[in-house]
Amino acid sequence: MATHPAPKDRLDRDLLVLLQANARESTANLARKLGVARTTVLARLARLESAGVIVGYTVRLAQHAAGQGLQAFVGITVSPKSGRDVVKQLTRMPELRQLSAVSGEFDYIALLHAESASRLDELLDEIGNVDGVTRTTTSIVLARRVDRGQ
Repeated sequence: MATHPAPKDRLDRDLLVLLQANARESTANLARKLGVARTTVLARLARLESAGVIVGYTVRLAQHAAGQGLQAFVGITVSPKSGRDVVKQLTRMPELRQLSAVSGEFDYIALLHAESASRLDELLDEIGNVDGVTRTTTSIVLARRVDRGQ
């Protein structure tokens, strides 16, 4: 797994925080908020992109614009040596928003977004039927208290 360098200093970190809040912010506005020249912001962005710290820009839809639906975190336990195959199967699910290998009780945590409770139920059945999955535990998101868009 490739690692990317961390932001070099406070200016890099502050720039990244502003971009996470609004990736469409103009470089002139970013420079004004950071108290630096616009060319400094452009140079920092170019360096952060070439270093692999910034790998893309995206649009986050409001939940009502995304069609409502449900989000759920699914803890997934897999049998030994089946992780690679399980990941391959799970990545084929378009409703999978994120899959993280984790330490602790589970091997993976998946974030799913389903259009309805019945679709979520189908997805959970599909995950449970993947060869190598031995156990799942699901927590449905009721409300987001903090969302920094990461």
